[in-house]
Amino acid sequence: MKTHTIILALGLLACNNQAGSNQPAGDSTAAPLIDTPSEATAADTSFKDTTSLAGTWFLQPVLTSDTATGKIPRLQFDVNNKQFSGHTGCNSMSGTFEFTDSSLVFNKGIRMTKMACVGYNEKAFLENLLRTDRYHLENGMLILLFGETELSRWTRKVAPKPVTNKT
Repeated sequence: MKTHTIILALGLLACNNQAGSNQPAGDSTAAPLIDTPSEATAADTSFKDTTSLAGTWFLQPVLTSDTATGKIPRLQFDVNNKQFSGHTGCNSMSGTFEFTDSSLVFNKGIRMTKMACVGYNEKAFLENLLRTDRYHLENGMLILLFGETELSRWTRKVAPKPVTNKT
């Protein structure tokens, strides 16, 4: 009987049930951020501007580990306030940045949630983000650079997951 009670108690704790909470479930005035948008969202006309750093960009995955969590990393730039928000593929993040027409530097004080994602190297993702010192826009892509070395490519719409040679 004690075993069943303990299993039931653990199950209830794991459910993260918000019943009885007096806090609202979310801000009904704010549009929800989507970590892995649908094709309909990607085809939205708001994604057509590729001449400006401003707005939302999605990582163009290169390795299968880039999408190991099932979520595609995202950056959203507010150029007027020099602030960014987004998703690492594991955790939500936000911070500030400095930029010109070709330089881009993310400030080290990035605020993040603290979820653990097994199989995803978030540390490498963040190190590359912080190494960024330049960017350029080319054929609808945002390319982040360290000197002349390309760090990552970002697009306004969701790119397909990388293909592996597994059968």
